Amino acid sequence: MMGRVPICTCGYVKPWHGIVASSENSQHLSDWYTFSHVIHGFAFYGLFWLVAPRSPLAFRLAAATLLEASWEIVENTDLVINRYREATVSLDYYGDSVINSMADILSMVAGFVVASRLRLWVVVALTAALETFVAWMIRDNLTLNIIMLLYPLDAIREWQAGR
Repeated sequence: MMGRVPICTCGYVKPWHGIVASSENSQHLSDWYTFSHVIHGFAFYGLFWLVAPRSPLAFRLAAATLLEASWEIVENTDLVINRYREATVSLDYYGDSVINSMADILSMVAGFVVASRLRLWVVVALTAALETFVAWMIRDNLTLNIIMLLYPLDAIREWQAGR
């Protein structure tokens, strides 16, 4: 209903697409931004552990999945897509394919389940490691995405552009 393509317009589905500056980014099952969705799972586990500690794990997971699915819808609105394109280096971003959005939700579920089984310090360490690794590999990550969506900084934009 939102005009998103079911799969990449290239006509096939790859398990991994690692080229960020590409029209196929966010069109396949996973990409560099998949790590951000795993971190969403870590964060949502922590959020629902804080606000609903007595609720069954399955209920908290369902709530987290609803929250992630809601973000996927918002993320793929013209308002957010245009914001990405004007405030970040994602000039060729036109939204996720449906299959990529579904895989992003499953990545959040994986992060939630992992967080539910590990000690807090391990989850924090994994988050820091993932954010650092992705920033090193593509000059972008969840933290930078949030900053650039809410309060774009020229210094970050320049660094992301490799200048």
